[in-house]
Amino acid sequence: MRDRSSPQPPADRFLRWVAGAAIVLLTLFVAQPYLTGLAFSERTSRAITARGDLAPAEATTVELFARASPSVVHVFVQAAAQGRALMGVDADDGDQNNGAQTGTGFVWDAAGHIVTNNHVVAAAAQGGSSVAVRLSSGAVVSASLVGAAPSYDLAVLRLGRTTAAPQPLAIGTSADLKVGQAAYAIGNPFGLDHTLTTGVISALQRRLPTSAGRELSGVIQTDAAINPGNSGGPLLDSAGRLIGVNTAIFSPSGASAGIGFAIPVDVVNRVVPELIRNGRTRNPGIGIIAGQEATAARLGIDGVVVLRVLRGSPAAAAGLRGVDPQTGDIGDIIVGAGNQPVHRLADLTAVMEAAGLGAPIELTVERDGRTRRVRVTTSDVAERRL
Repeated sequence: MRDRSSPQPPADRFLRWVAGAAIVLLTLFVAQPYLTGLAFSERTSRAITARGDLAPAEATTVELFARASPSVVHVFVQAAAQGRALMGVDADDGDQNNGAQTGTGFVWDAAGHIVTNNHVVAAAAQGGSSVAVRLSSGAVVSASLVGAAPSYDLAVLRLGRTTAAPQPLAIGTSADLKVGQAAYAIGNPFGLDHTLTTGVISALQRRLPTSAGRELSGVIQTDAAINPGNSGGPLLDSAGRLIGVNTAIFSPSGASAGIGFAIPVDVVNRVVPELIRNGRTRNPGIGIIAGQEATAARLGIDGVVVLRVLRGSPAAAAGLRGVDPQTGDIGDIIVGAGNQPVHRLADLTAVMEAAGLGAPIELTVERDGRTRRVRVTTSDVAERRL
């Protein structure tokens, strides 16, 4: 018979030790969250870690926004009978809500002139709508429409009585812009006041159609986020100078897809003073209605097809001929202007704008397979009719 008081074999003691250790480890594993919470929980406010100086790029952006944002305003054009908007039935969604057109603008001068997009205030230009501007201080001030230039999608407002108009933005130039340099947009996307987005200038010399049936050349493309409500707001360079007026986005969804467009400041700086002086801008032209470029391209035509000629216009005086309304035969195709090739309407309008009003331009015109040169003098054709 085995003596029960005899020592256990070493193997049994080892197995018991391993089992005990495993139990201890399992217990610690199960209890670990409780023990960690008990030992490391912060039951009072944590000490604040010193931030230190902002990075140079951050400090520049912060300073730029602080300096420029007071000059940026929120523009509202509201029809007279829109009580639902006052009841807050729908949220502000940017450029259009509850029959109210909203957008952004900025202070142009010490007289309280505000620059914005024409499409933001188009309803006011047609009558029956009032315009109000919310300043960066939160004050809402009535405004009147001074003038509009649909061909450039620009408009000028003037603030009503206010204690003190904000400072105007510094003006830069778009002539020396470089692709890749920093760009900053300030506006009210989706009604959210004073929003800053940053990016770069993605491309230059883009073309953008306007509501007046013209095509604006030299447009700035940026990837700084531009959304509905940013329309009419400033695009700034890293020095805080105005280099463009944000006007459109390219997006199937209607939200920013990284492709936004701005009217170059050199155009703005030419058109806005004329709107302040005269309430309108005079557009140098020759008095033609151009055919659709997509249709001309499908027909293999390289140039501007003269669809119709305005009565009493320089084009009519020069004998230009449009499409025959009876037979549909094409008349004249403008393929050159001022020793520059003309492939599309923007090429022709660029030459006319560079020449100015009352300037002679030599056109190269194709008709019936033959090329001839025609001399025309530009004039203000904005109010001419067929």
